[in-house]
Amino acid sequence: MKIFPDSISRKLGKLLTSALAFLFVTTAFAACANPFSSSSQSGDIHKIKHVVVIMQENRSFDTYFGTYPGADGIPMQNGVPTVCVNDPVTNQCVKPFHDSADLNRGGPHGQINATNDINGGKMDGFIQQMRNGRKTKCQGPFDPACAASNQHLPDVMGYHDAREIPNYWAYANHFVLQDHMFEPNASWSLPEHLFMVSEWSAKCTQPGVPMSCQNELQNPDGIQGRNHGAPQKRPDYAWTDLTYLLHKGNVSWGYYVADGTQPDCEDDTAMTCTPKPQHAGTPQIWNPLPYFDTVKQDGQLGNIQQLTNFYTAAKNGTLPAVSWVVPNGKNSEHPPALVSTGQSYVTGLINAIMQGPDWNSTAIFLSWDDWGGFYDHVVPPTVDQNGYGLRVPGIVISPYAKQGFIDHQTLSFDAYVKFIEDDFLSGQRLDPKTDGRPDPRPDVRENATQLGNLVSDFDFNQQPRPPLVLSTTPTPGPASTQ
Repeated sequence: MKIFPDSISRKLGKLLTSALAFLFVTTAFAACANPFSSSSQSGDIHKIKHVVVIMQENRSFDTYFGTYPGADGIPMQNGVPTVCVNDPVTNQCVKPFHDSADLNRGGPHGQINATNDINGGKMDGFIQQMRNGRKTKCQGPFDPACAASNQHLPDVMGYHDAREIPNYWAYANHFVLQDHMFEPNASWSLPEHLFMVSEWSAKCTQPGVPMSCQNELQNPDGIQGRNHGAPQKRPDYAWTDLTYLLHKGNVSWGYYVADGTQPDCEDDTAMTCTPKPQHAGTPQIWNPLPYFDTVKQDGQLGNIQQLTNFYTAAKNGTLPAVSWVVPNGKNSEHPPALVSTGQSYVTGLINAIMQGPDWNSTAIFLSWDDWGGFYDHVVPPTVDQNGYGLRVPGIVISPYAKQGFIDHQTLSFDAYVKFIEDDFLSGQRLDPKTDGRPDPRPDVRENATQLGNLVSDFDFNQQPRPPLVLSTTPTPGPASTQ
């Protein structure tokens, strides 16, 4: 028995089909709009049991990946750069050029240099700053005021590709390249490393009193500008760092320091100095944690270890939940260190992780601490009075990393801290209002509205991808075509 005539039934059927289709589309759209709603990616982050931050030195994004296909690289037309920077010595506008040299010099890279390189968004101060650096008294080859004294060609405008850094390009091809990773603050190595472990760079007037700390972007340790022969008072970093939260949450961590030389001269009248030894017990520019009150008060100084312990932990499957790995002067890629030496060192670190039992549960975050005076064409966004600074390369390597993915999100090292907090600390932040140890930091960097989320670089539903073990002495790759 027909309840409705055929014509009406057909109309009702069409309406029902349309309604179901609309419901399906809106449900799917809602799932896309909120990626955590259907796949529970926020919970899947816990498949990562080990985060390893490998921090190299002093390279801009454009100098390493400016011609990487699909990335926001050097503006080109028909393979020729459409941008140039004036050289005040030759009065010529110098375009970015392929640089095959293994030894680069770069330019000065302190706070004032960052400001002048950016030049109100013109991004045209790099050669001028390099030339000025030749005339500037500096403390040694790693001082941010220094540039090469014998430099004639402005290699700040040079770029490398797979011909010089084939392994770095291979990691980008197989895993995730981040083309909007910015140094967290517009300054040099020490403030970058402070942000890496604490989200702030400050100077404190009262030892052990966090509220006595004041924002200090350029000179948090008081070394620069010190009078020759003045007493060498060591800094006291009284504000709160990430290891405080990790310790409180029973989360294991390690800070691994490569034996070798440390990167600074303490005599502010010296152009160069006899290299001083660097080891886990040497608190300096790349190893600031021994100066933090929290590390000492929590009895965690032993977590700052020689790099050899990292290789052992990787081999034995005993990596801590959070690792930071910093180089020495020779393998850092900090000019005048060789690019090839740094790439070989980094490849060895990554191979050790990939060949160990912890690979299937590890995320490796590889970056370079500041731009080193090298050219980059992207204007950094402003987050607060500290940054962001200039753009640096960023790579995510993990069995759960998306393959050949270019992440265009706005990122900084703050995203590393945010990922660690979300993975191991239930989203706890270095927030004076909630972390139990208040300090007067200007903001909570992990919560910046501009900051992207590294979860987007992963597919936690895929089967863990096999390791990509590479030679530490690779053959050159092909020239870039972009």
